[in-house]
Parts: sequence; structure tokens; C-alpha cells
Amino acid sequence: MAIIADELQRWTDKLDRLEVSWLLQHVLDVNAAFLAAHPDYLLTAEQTRVFHELLSERIAGVPVAYLTNKQGFYDLSFEVTPDVLIPRPETELLVETALATIPVNHGCNILDLGTGSGAIAITIARHRPHAHVLALDISTKALLLACKNAERISVNNVNFVASNWYAALGKIKFDLIVANPPYIACADPHLQQGDLRFEPMLALVAKHDGLSCLHEIISQAPRFLHQGGWLLFEHGYNQATACRQLLTAAGFTGLICQSDFSKIDRVSGGYC
Repeated sequence: MAIIADELQRWTDKLDRLEVSWLLQHVLDVNAAFLAAHPDYLLTAEQTRVFHELLSERIAGVPVAYLTNKQGFYDLSFEVTPDVLIPRPETELLVETALATIPVNHGCNILDLGTGSGAIAITIARHRPHAHVLALDISTKALLLACKNAERISVNNVNFVASNWYAALGKIKFDLIVANPPYIACADPHLQQGDLRFEPMLALVAKHDGLSCLHEIISQAPRFLHQGGWLLFEHGYNQATACRQLLTAAGFTGLICQSDFSKIDRVSGGYC
């Protein structure tokens, strides 16, 4: 029979101890404090079997978020599946930058393009309850998951609609557009490394050196923004200059570029 202390020790030779702990917490439905306080806790045969299966999958490279079906983002927790990207810490910079432009005490209309799990849209809606957020995605499975996340987090000022970028909008205009679109080039070697190997290519890869989706979003954004409205988006580590050129060509001013915690240019935008 297996006990917590032995299992943590046994598997940390093959995996990061924190990841082993996360998976064990998931299987036992406990927190880290429980593991620390009960090192002699005896796992059942079924718990041991499930835990070992998850560990084997993680050793094979499957992301922890897909194994536990959850990922923390900003100050919330989201359900994730292989149908959507795993929310990442660097994308929190996009949320922080967006929140700085949104009034706290009165309404505005916000558009989230390519919402995936809904992490960006729901986090913004949660922190700006007077705003109305419309979140779009081309993937039906992603939209169903995003709706589920919004319901679980009890956010009711966000709506989800199926759309290929702006296609379903008609003449609606917004005060802010945010996006974390596909921006990785098809031949980028990072696609064969780490978690990216398991994430949906539709949400990762774009043509023309990763710039095709960014070009479409930026060039069309002025049609859907009120005067003075902002466009903010995440982009690749080497795309800041190209994005600045696209923003300028589309008529945006007040251009900004924000660096993430690794000092990499990650979020750009401007207003029209």
C-alpha cells in the first residue's frame, strides 16, 4: 500500500516535485496543506492506480492542466481541456493592461476575440461588473467550455458567440477589443516542444510567419471601435516591431508595448 510521503519521494526523481504534488492533490481532492500534514496518509488501491496513470501521462509530456482539467489564471481557476489553450501567466499582462483602460464604475462594451476557455473575457468581466463583454470563438467546443466556466465562476456580464473573428458582429462597436490570437509560425520549432505539442494547433499557428491573424485583427479593428477605443493584443516574442507597423498602417495612435515578467515584449496596442 502507498502512503503520501513515499509517493512524493518516489516520483520526484522523474518529475518536478510540485507537479507530483499537484497531481496527488487532484487525485485525493485535497490541498497542499493536507499533504504536508498527513505524510502517512494511506492511499486506496484505486487512488494509487489513478495517480500512477496520471504520472505516466505527465512523464510522456501531457500538460498538468489537461490531466487535472484546471488551470489558475489571474485570481481565478478555469476548467481547461485539450480543445483550448492553457491560460498562461504572460497572458495575465493582457488582462492587467486591459483593466487599466476600463472604467470601474460605469459601463462599456468589450470584445474578446478567440476566447478559448474564456479566461480573458471572464476575468475582465469579473473585475469590471459594469462592463459588458462579448467573447467570440470559431470553435464550438471552446465556446461550450467558456460558457461552463462563466457559469461556475458566477459571471453574468459576458456572452459567448460563434464567429470567425469579426464575421458575426454586423455594425456593433466597442470601447475595447482584446485578443490572444494564434501567432506562432508554422515552422517554429517550439511547436514540437513542451506543452505546445498537446495544445490545439488552430489556436496556436498562423500563416505568414505567425502574423496573418494579427494582421486581420488589427486591420479590421477600427471598423468595430468607437472613437478613442482601444485595441490590445498578445503577440510573439519577436513580433513587436511588425505589430507596431500594422497598428500604424491601420491608423492607431498612442501605441504601447508591454513586456512580460521575462522582459519580453508581449502585449501591444493603441487607440483609434
